[in-house]
Amino acid sequence: MKLRYNYRIYPTEYQKRMLAQTFGCARVVWNDALALWKSVEGKKPSNSELQKAVITQAKKTPEREWLGDVSAVPLQQSVRDLGSAFTAFFKSLQGERKGTRVGFPRFKRKDKEQSARFTRNAFTIKGNKLYLVKVGKLKVQWSRPLPSYPSSVTVMLNKAGQYHISCVVEVEPPVVPPVNKAVGIDLGIKTFAVTSHGKFIDSPGYQRLDRKVRRFQRQLARQVKGSARWYSTKRRIAKLHLKIANIRKDFLHKLSTRLVQENQLVSLENLNVKGMVRNRKLARAISQQGWGMFRQMVEVKAGMYGRDVSIISRWEPTSQICSCCGFRWGKLDLSVRELVCINCGQHHDRDENAAKNIERSGVELSQDPKWTVRECKAGVPAVPVDLSTRLVDESGQLCLAL
Repeated sequence: MKLRYNYRIYPTEYQKRMLAQTFGCARVVWNDALALWKSVEGKKPSNSELQKAVITQAKKTPEREWLGDVSAVPLQQSVRDLGSAFTAFFKSLQGERKGTRVGFPRFKRKDKEQSARFTRNAFTIKGNKLYLVKVGKLKVQWSRPLPSYPSSVTVMLNKAGQYHISCVVEVEPPVVPPVNKAVGIDLGIKTFAVTSHGKFIDSPGYQRLDRKVRRFQRQLARQVKGSARWYSTKRRIAKLHLKIANIRKDFLHKLSTRLVQENQLVSLENLNVKGMVRNRKLARAISQQGWGMFRQMVEVKAGMYGRDVSIISRWEPTSQICSCCGFRWGKLDLSVRELVCINCGQHHDRDENAAKNIERSGVELSQDPKWTVRECKAGVPAVPVDLSTRLVDESGQLCLAL
């Protein structure tokens, strides 16, 4: 099993210039190969033909002779990455690729994140240093040891001006026995996740950093575009966004690892995140939670640990059914957080009740691969209840919602 290990690197000024030149050459090769592929009518050129045209022959021209100043390995990998992008696009177009639809490859820009990939014949690890061809020995912050020698190393530069490397290594899948058979997880905004075991998990607070981002964005809008202060403010905004992303990623990694290790079956709800972020009042709060990233982490780590993942339909009425008796009371306003079932009298927390229904639906889905979503799979059918039979408390108030 292959994994990526990321580390921070600290290049010198000379190495920064060489890396910038390598990033630029790899970007130019990508753009030239994409432009050539688009211009050819009929049968499209293969990767080897593109490499010969945009690298080997281009070095002999006055316009592209500076491609020889950097290593040829990242240039060749840039063309191969373009071929992989085309393969993913056509497979997604034909429905052979799972996940979201992949778009057509686009030209790379200079002001975006930069990267260059080196294969094993273009780098060596000597002690605590990483040697790259025509770049030199880089200082690496080894935050954790590598489990094996990497097959490739990708050097990346983010918008905040930080350099990282991503090492692809081969590892043995861990063996961790599960503690529980199954768990259902209901995702939310105020409380990130509520499990069917009664655990309420809050997400880290992004409000303080988000207020700083908004303040600097207002400051950026008042400054002259392209000026020194404009670039300085833009860099500060990028660093704040990076800090928020790192906090969120650390939280999601730890939570997903713990849930996958403790449970044999993890049940999640197929949320329509793209549709939910269209709500202008909740778009920022929903985007900060990272529900899609959390689901992806759970699915990947379930494959690592030999666990199962059930994704139930978004139309499953998990918040409308009593997890004890199966009675369906219908839709409730979002302000109703606690309720009492009018059929069995059981007191429920709204999110915990939904998590228990998600767990039950996930178990049914895992046991029956041909399981189809019905309007209600509860043991007790939903029937109209006369107002006179509803439960009331001592003061005579209805106990449906608390």
